Amino acid sequence: RSFNELFQLLYARVWIPDPEEVWKSAELLKDYKPGDKVLQLRLEEGKDLEYCLDPKTKELPPLRNPDILVGENDLTALSYLHEPAVLHNLKVRFIDSKLIYTYCGIVLVAINPYEQLPIYGEDIINAYSGQNMGDMDPHIFAVAEEAYKQMARDERNQSIIVSGESGAGKTVSAKYAMRYFATVSGSASEANVEEKVLASNPIMESIGNAKTTRNDNSSRFGKYIEIGFDKRYRIIGANMRTYLLEKSRVVFQAEEERNYHIFYQLCASAALPEFKTLRLGNANYFHYTKQGGSPVIDGVDDAKEMANTRQACTLLGISDSYQMGIFRILAGILHLGNVEFASRDSDSCTVPPKHEPLTIFCDLMGVEYEEMAHWLCHRKLATATETYIKPISKLHAINARDALAKHIYANLFNWIVDHVNKALHATVKQHSFIGVLDIYGFETFEINSFEQFCINYANEKLQQQFNMHVFKLEQEEYMKEQIPWTLIDFYDNQPCINLIEAKMGVLDLLDEECKMPKGSDDSWAQKLYNTHLNKCALFEKPRMSNKAFIIKHFADKVEYQCEGFLEKNKDTVYEEQIKVLKSSKFKLLPELFQDEEKVLSPTSATPSGRVPLSRMPIKPAKARPGQASKEHKKTVGHQFRNSLHLLMETLNATTPHYVRCIKPNDFKFPFTFDEKRAVQQLRACGVLETIRISAAGFPSRWTYQEFFSRYRVLMKQRDVLGDRKQTCKNVLEKLIQDKDKYQFGKTKIFFRAGQVAYLEKIRADKLRAACIRIQKTIRGWLMRKKYIRMRKAAITIQRHVRGYQARCYAKFLRRTRAAITIQKFQRMYVVRKRYQCMRDATIALQALLRGYMVRNRYQMMLREHKSVVIQKHVRGWLARRRYRRTLRAIVYLQCCYRRMMAKRELKKLKIEARSVERYKKLHIGLENKIMQLQRKIDEQVKGSPSPASGKPCQRLGYLSQHCGRSQNALNFLGKGGWNSHFGSLLSVAESMEKKLVEETKQLELDLNDERLRYQNLLNEFSRLEERYDDLKDEMNLMVVSDSTQEPSEKKAALDMSLFLKLQKRVSELEQEKHSLLFSYLNEGFLVFTLVCAELEYESLKRQELESENKKLKNELNELQKALTETRAPEVTAPGAPAYRVLLDQLTSVSEELEVRKEEVLILRSQLVSQKEAIQPKVNLTQQVHYVEKQSPQDYHMLNEDGELWLAYEGLKQANRLLESQLQSQKKSHENELESLRGEIQSLKEENNRQQQLLAQNLQLPPEARIEASLQHEITRLTNENLDLMEQLEKQDKTVRKLKKQLKVFAKKIDFGLLCDLTVIKPICFKKDFQGMLEYKKEDEQKLVKNLILELKPRGVAVNLIPGLPAYILFMCVRHADYLNDDQKVRSLLTSTINGIKKVLKKRGDDFETVSFWLSNTCRFLHCLKQYSGEEGFMKHNTPRQNEHCLTNFDLAEYRQVLSDLAIQIYQQLVRVLENILQPMIVSGMLEHETIQGVSGVKPTGLRKRTSSIADEGTYTLDSIIRQLNSFHSVMCQHGMDPELIKQVVKQMFYIIGAVTLNNLLLRKDMCSWSKGMQIRYNVSQLEEWLRDKNLMNSGAKETLEPLIQAAQLLQVKKKTDEDAEAICSMCNALTTAQIVKVLNLYTPVNEFEERVLVSFIRTIQVRLRDRKDSPQLLMDAKHIFPVTFPFNPSSLALETIQIPASLGLGFISRV
Repeated sequence: RSFNELFQLLYARVWIPDPEEVWKSAELLKDYKPGDKVLQLRLEEGKDLEYCLDPKTKELPPLRNPDILVGENDLTALSYLHEPAVLHNLKVRFIDSKLIYTYCGIVLVAINPYEQLPIYGEDIINAYSGQNMGDMDPHIFAVAEEAYKQMARDERNQSIIVSGESGAGKTVSAKYAMRYFATVSGSASEANVEEKVLASNPIMESIGNAKTTRNDNSSRFGKYIEIGFDKRYRIIGANMRTYLLEKSRVVFQAEEERNYHIFYQLCASAALPEFKTLRLGNANYFHYTKQGGSPVIDGVDDAKEMANTRQACTLLGISDSYQMGIFRILAGILHLGNVEFASRDSDSCTVPPKHEPLTIFCDLMGVEYEEMAHWLCHRKLATATETYIKPISKLHAINARDALAKHIYANLFNWIVDHVNKALHATVKQHSFIGVLDIYGFETFEINSFEQFCINYANEKLQQQFNMHVFKLEQEEYMKEQIPWTLIDFYDNQPCINLIEAKMGVLDLLDEECKMPKGSDDSWAQKLYNTHLNKCALFEKPRMSNKAFIIKHFADKVEYQCEGFLEKNKDTVYEEQIKVLKSSKFKLLPELFQDEEKVLSPTSATPSGRVPLSRMPIKPAKARPGQASKEHKKTVGHQFRNSLHLLMETLNATTPHYVRCIKPNDFKFPFTFDEKRAVQQLRACGVLETIRISAAGFPSRWTYQEFFSRYRVLMKQRDVLGDRKQTCKNVLEKLIQDKDKYQFGKTKIFFRAGQVAYLEKIRADKLRAACIRIQKTIRGWLMRKKYIRMRKAAITIQRHVRGYQARCYAKFLRRTRAAITIQKFQRMYVVRKRYQCMRDATIALQALLRGYMVRNRYQMMLREHKSVVIQKHVRGWLARRRYRRTLRAIVYLQCCYRRMMAKRELKKLKIEARSVERYKKLHIGLENKIMQLQRKIDEQVKGSPSPASGKPCQRLGYLSQHCGRSQNALNFLGKGGWNSHFGSLLSVAESMEKKLVEETKQLELDLNDERLRYQNLLNEFSRLEERYDDLKDEMNLMVVSDSTQEPSEKKAALDMSLFLKLQKRVSELEQEKHSLLFSYLNEGFLVFTLVCAELEYESLKRQELESENKKLKNELNELQKALTETRAPEVTAPGAPAYRVLLDQLTSVSEELEVRKEEVLILRSQLVSQKEAIQPKVNLTQQVHYVEKQSPQDYHMLNEDGELWLAYEGLKQANRLLESQLQSQKKSHENELESLRGEIQSLKEENNRQQQLLAQNLQLPPEARIEASLQHEITRLTNENLDLMEQLEKQDKTVRKLKKQLKVFAKKIDFGLLCDLTVIKPICFKKDFQGMLEYKKEDEQKLVKNLILELKPRGVAVNLIPGLPAYILFMCVRHADYLNDDQKVRSLLTSTINGIKKVLKKRGDDFETVSFWLSNTCRFLHCLKQYSGEEGFMKHNTPRQNEHCLTNFDLAEYRQVLSDLAIQIYQQLVRVLENILQPMIVSGMLEHETIQGVSGVKPTGLRKRTSSIADEGTYTLDSIIRQLNSFHSVMCQHGMDPELIKQVVKQMFYIIGAVTLNNLLLRKDMCSWSKGMQIRYNVSQLEEWLRDKNLMNSGAKETLEPLIQAAQLLQVKKKTDEDAEAICSMCNALTTAQIVKVLNLYTPVNEFEERVLVSFIRTIQVRLRDRKDSPQLLMDAKHIFPVTFPFNPSSLALETIQIPASLGLGFISRV
């Protein structure tokens, strides 16, 4: 149908222009008829609208695509290709699906999300690596992969052109493209090139980026990075070219903009010590940094960025001295901007004297102040005859200053770029390259100047190249499909380019005006008007301005202001100023200007289009006058035009790939789409032009198979032929009458715009009609079923209701009779209850009243009695108080009198005390005197008569009480001599007691030291004894080794006799040692008895002292009590008998204390002397092993000198021996007890943990419960395995030690008979085969060669028993073990392992070879275990097999080596099967329709336009299953262990599931309901294969769980909150990122399906917010599960194995 016919349909949807949203969707309410001027429309929000058609063009609004086509990966797949369709498709993908990449033919459109997305990890790179561009969702990695593959396939250089507005994400896209190349190039040694390029980013951004009104980090230059590759397509280097640095920004910034970042970084770091010499300050201080009024960027720390810049310079090899030089030059530019000029007159000016900014500038630059000040205000004019120095005006001086600053900065920029290229340069020859062009997009501002003109000129050239490339691809496609070629009309911007660069064009006139002596912007504008106005349709003049012009670019009209064009184009720098800088003493500054003509500027290049990677210093030749000035006259426009031509030549020589970056909004809001800004950029970047070119021809293209699959529903059975192409032709001729709307190519059908939408409408109508018929039939059947069910229910309800009513009536009668009975009894109960209450209340009141009266009477009697008692006690208290007062007065008088008498007695006591001191000195140390005094004190205490009573104790108590009462009176009189003397005696006694306790502690410490010293001596003795045993063993071994070296029988007999003599001598020495030890122990026993007696004496003496000390303390306490308890004054009066007794006792006590003190000192001196005597005895015990050589006289001498100490030492040895035995027994008991406690605790913890796990598992769903239990069981088994491995290692060590000892004893005993045995054994075993193979040492290499290196697995696996090579090798090892030939065993095992490694290295990509040797390595390992002789491996052996165990060698170390080798082979096997399965998985699991007709194919546009691999579409699910059968049969034939086969199958299924799920997550076209059904069917087929092979318990099915859940997620309902809850509980094996990704990618294939709402996805995210899972999107397809090799003993008897002749092992003989 025609476009008008489609438009006439009611409810057709169209797009109408809108000032806010650009385009709005509306629905046609009334059929359109040709000639109608108004359309009746209804907007999406429900508002009706009358849309007036343009009366001139009468163009209808564009039609809207079917919903099924919205959100396509490729915009060219849309049926209607126009601006609103493109805009809407991009918006839906960006906002609803969070997809930032979209194809538009050959262009990748990238929308900046302003948010970090997890789509750039290494797993994503691996997923895109090796894939066709159309097979995966759009991505920058897909473009990079396509460029990389075309470079390798076509041997042609490639280019990736990244363009877009400032802030659209160009630099980030270029960075990710380079990261992709570095990852997939496989160059580990050179992969740091990408890192170096990234390290250059901080440098290039600091010197080339600035804040603009649209972007805080806008690149103000373009760059082209060539990434070089060698012949193997590995990265070897890189090179950077820059274009059109915006130098004017150095001296001028617009409002709210900044200068280049580096200046603000310097100002922020001015406080650093190394920057003090730069004399920097705040950015607002400098003229060049304060003009924009916005020196700070929110969220950016300039000081921190400065540190990053300096670090990047260091990484790229710019030394610290050069860095400081760069910073000096940059600081000088800032100070130069602050230089001011003072006008003399209108034509001259001067710099103020000693101007500080200029002084700082000259100091930093190393130039003369006067010279620079002079040439800033003057210029030199040269004529043919003379040279003039002319002053310049203030305005010209300011312009010259700014030009000098720009020139210095530009040269510094070039110098830095040159050094970056040197760092990225590689010495290896470059074979090819991929260029990444990061260049500014089309720009239009309110004020557009020379920079915008150059940028838009460059975009015109790039757009022309882009249009030609698109046109060329379209033409190639048509010619390839042999479609009649009709010229497609497309926009050619060559007239605009001619207007700019042709002769007498804008640039030509600009250069001509720059040459004029008095050229100005105004005169140039007039020339432009005169030359192009009204002559060129693309050139216009603004109405209100004579200093501007308008050019109609391909994207938009742009008005350029002429002011500043000439100055920026000339870029005038006075030569005299440059000469001053060249004469600088600062070495870096002249280097910037040295050979300036040779150094490439950012807008120049070599003839080949490459920037040289190094500069050679060239000596300046004598130039002709005026040569340099001519070079300076080359304009910026001319340089830029030349560099642009060279860039276009480079791009034309490469295959271009286009990335267009779009800025969705100006506010940097994440995932916010501004339609106006987007449309503006789409027009500017050429995307819409691509759409227009495609729409002009046949934009929709289908293969015949895709068309047949999609529109099979429109065909009748008789229309389906065997030839798909003819079938499609017949159907199309019926469906579309106009043959111009489609064309048949060789492999595709080409449709005009709108035809696919028409076909989709017909298909939808037919499906809708079929749905209506199905619904009608189903609804009728459901209603009939419902009526019958309702009729039966009504009858049943009636029956039940009638019965219910009858039962209710009977129940009513029964209830009425019961109610009457209840009323009777209730009334009786109420009356009786009321009577009882009244009676109980009356009785209670009577009882309370009577009780109250009795209590009152009792209280009255009680008060009277208490009053009498109180009176009695008060009267007694008053009488006692009067008596106490009288008694106190009498006592006071007595105290006064006694105090006077005590003073007199005090003098006598002092005299007696002095005589006692003298007596003490004369009689110190006399023990008998102490005893006499002690008896005297006892007699006086016992026999002293009491003057007051007959009881001495009462008398003493009375005296002590009296003394205490008179203490206050004595203090009042002021004489306290007695108390002080008595207190000093008490303090002396206490100090003596403390010293005695300390001495006791010191003695205990000394005793402990002696014990410790003895234990050390005992350890030394045991060590020497062990050394003696070791020497004896070594002597025995030497005897044995000497005997083995002499082969002759005579010599052997001599050695044996010598050995026997030595052995006899050793036994004699042992007997002598035992006798000496016995005598020594006897001596020690005698000493022990003596020491025991001494110790008992010392203990008794100490106890006696302690008892005497306690007795003295008791006596002192009794004296104190006697003094405090005395009452009668006559008892304690001076001269009284009791008083004298007290004095005598105190004197004796003090004497006794002094004697004890002296005795303690004597004991201490004795201890010191004993310590000194111990020392020589210790030396004696250390030499105990020399006692054997001493004579009995020596012992007598020792006894004479110090036999007591020998006895003491023997005692200590015996004590310590007993103590050590007791301690060891105690420790063993404690260890056993602790181990038992630990086991009990671990069992308790295990029990608790099991209970917790059980409780947790009961709360989980069944699937999760099984998984949790499996996980717990795996953890438990792993822990048990680790424990068993530790026990096994300990047992292995013990076995090795015992075997070594056994070998030594065997060699001692059996060496003489060894030769005879070796002769006899072969003879006796020939009769009975023992399962061993004998070979000669020189045949070992031949054995390895025939059995391992040249063995073909297929013949062995088919014809022979499984694992035959392993059995043969083990039988050879057995024979070497039988011969006890250690070297032969080690050589054979080492050769075997090396041989297997060689085979796997040579044929490591062959599955059969790897599987064969994995099986044989495991069998060899099992044989080494089975016949090792260890009990754990011998349980399943037969008695005959146990006889074949290894006898001489422990090969546990080689078992570990073989286990490691088996792990390596297993991993290699996994890699091999992964390489075989990888190409099949996506095609068989995802792309192939196992269930025919379920999934329809949608339009694909141009996605497969550049597939570098032919479409293989041959792999199906049957191919995968056949391959799995092949793998399984090969492993079974090779005799691989069943458990190992299960692990291989589990790994295979994991690879299948991971690869399938990863591709599903990266392909929007695969996320549909029908594809979910296909996946579930395919998974069920794989599960059926597992059942057939009895592998369901291998864990393989569980590895497919994420894929199964993803398929279920595609099929479940996705609307309500209940659906969200079901999805969250169902998809427990998928991560949150994977669930959200699948929901975002879900795409309806038919109109009956609905998209997933954004609100539903948000609900899912909220519900899964607390789930702690990996943020990684893709599964790790390279993950390999840990492999285990469970012990699998063989029942095959070794003696029954026959060696076939086909193996070529005739040199081996059976033993």
